[in-house]
Amino acid sequence: MKVCGFSFIRSAIQYDYPVVEAILSILPVCDQFVIAVGKSDDGTLELIRNIDSSKIQIIETVWDDTLRQGGHVLALETDKAFHAISSDYDWAFYIQGDEVIHEKYLPAISQAMRDNLHDRRVEGLLFNYIHFYGSYDYIGEAISWYRKEIRVIRNDKSIFSYKDAQGFRKKPNTKLKVKLVDVHVHHYGWVRDPVALQKKNTSMQKLWHDDNWVDEHVSKAAQFDYGDTESLKRYTGDHPEVMRKRIYQKNWNYDRDLSRNNFTFMDKLRLWIERISGWRMGEYKNYKLIK
Repeated sequence: MKVCGFSFIRSAIQYDYPVVEAILSILPVCDQFVIAVGKSDDGTLELIRNIDSSKIQIIETVWDDTLRQGGHVLALETDKAFHAISSDYDWAFYIQGDEVIHEKYLPAISQAMRDNLHDRRVEGLLFNYIHFYGSYDYIGEAISWYRKEIRVIRNDKSIFSYKDAQGFRKKPNTKLKVKLVDVHVHHYGWVRDPVALQKKNTSMQKLWHDDNWVDEHVSKAAQFDYGDTESLKRYTGDHPEVMRKRIYQKNWNYDRDLSRNNFTFMDKLRLWIERISGWRMGEYKNYKLIK
């Protein structure tokens, strides 16, 4: 069995992406790792080149910044990395620049890939998610956070990155058949220096909207306002080993009065049903689960 990791990144230093930690977190279970590095002016290419591993293969790309709908350019960059994986690999392990896998889950992921290698029904593996917000001590509890997504796919080039690169589909446009693996992706997309997060948020909105919309709807503040609009709970687990240094170096403060969680009555009802049954009302699922 051969496994190739893949990802994409641009302006990782400017926007404070933990992309090195993301790559290192899955490198032990990968025979190679392909990353599409978009043209940047902040040293991102050198950052990736300095990762001490012969497994890393860098593809230098240029993002099409004229694409301002649905974050589609993110999917195109994902596909560039995926299509650079040679045909002798069985599985492709996708990780985004703000996602990290805890080392305790790597054996289970490797086992799942081995167990399903010859079951051609299985087109991908589905992982659970933990979404951190504000700091490394809080995680999102609102129903707006997605709970699961595909992060391992067969090396089948009829598979493509879907919409804004959150997940995958197969040509012409069918959902992948997947097995759920009992692991959690640590998503740190909303945990970073508020100055860097404000810059990143403004930049990302330009991948969805035109300049007039951005000017009207995106704050001009120098720092991102975490505020108290998100419904959170305190995280009681541990973090991946590769994140320890970054967490230690955190240079901003964020504390939250959890009694101020903004749950509507319907949110409370949905969460109650979810806790009792495991079922989330109205949940978006970009996959077909194989039991």
